[in-house]
Amino acid sequence: MEDKVEESCSQPAWRKVAYGGMQPGYDDNYTDESFLEGMVMNANVVKRDILKVMQDSVSISQYLCIVVLVVCVWTYTLGSTIGEANLLLLDVALLGSGFLVLLLTARRLSLYLLYHYILNISYFICGLYILAPIYNTLTRSISSDSIWALTVSLLILHLFLHDYSGSTIKPPGALNNPTLTSNISLNASIVASVLIASRLPSRLHVFAIVLFSLQVFLFAPLVTYCIKKYSFRLHLCFSFALMLVTLAMVFMLNRMLFAFLLGLLVFVMVLCPYWLIKIQGYKFEINGPWDEAKLCFDIKE
Repeated sequence: MEDKVEESCSQPAWRKVAYGGMQPGYDDNYTDESFLEGMVMNANVVKRDILKVMQDSVSISQYLCIVVLVVCVWTYTLGSTIGEANLLLLDVALLGSGFLVLLLTARRLSLYLLYHYILNISYFICGLYILAPIYNTLTRSISSDSIWALTVSLLILHLFLHDYSGSTIKPPGALNNPTLTSNISLNASIVASVLIASRLPSRLHVFAIVLFSLQVFLFAPLVTYCIKKYSFRLHLCFSFALMLVTLAMVFMLNRMLFAFLLGLLVFVMVLCPYWLIKIQGYKFEINGPWDEAKLCFDIKE
């Protein structure tokens, strides 16, 4: 008995050893009562506020309404409700209002950069006008049902892969590094626009509708980004006004589509944030001394 007491007294105290180091007198998986003192629960779980989540979801609803407005213009153009002259006036109005918003909200837009933008857009418009006859006859041998199905699929792909956070959108003058998914989303919208334009009767129709579509899909994310960075309250007012205009146009077009769009907006802005906040209560994360070590480098200039 005395030998056992002497052996326990001579045994060194247990301590934590990194990466499973062996300690004399203890098993490799031994832990004492102090091992769980460093346990932390839900240390990295972000506490979300439902109002903040609902405000963030407005950007998704805003762009969804922008795409729906483009589809409404496509539908009215295919139905000969909107003529060539009205489309060209719409293109000029969109281009002018877009540059006005950039001038009022962007902080780093110099005159040289503005001149550079105007010059590039002029080249782009001239090239688009030259290619309009090709777009007009591009899908003549394809049935209309195939065109509609492919266009809807491309728009769904565009909405699914679009960058709603604005992480790949930079203000004028900044370097832009778009991701693969944002490039696929943009290309899908451009192909859908060309497919719709190929069903129009004249060259001027094709030029006007493709110019309208590309203005929206290329410049609308930048314009809405600048508005949001300039004033979040202005961003909310603009978004809700856009939703009302979109709902009114869809209501005049089709009552069933109006009900579907209204339900979709409620789902995105109300039900999804509530659902996200609700499932946060089931999040359970445990951190402790058993986790991998995290290296922190404090680099001083």
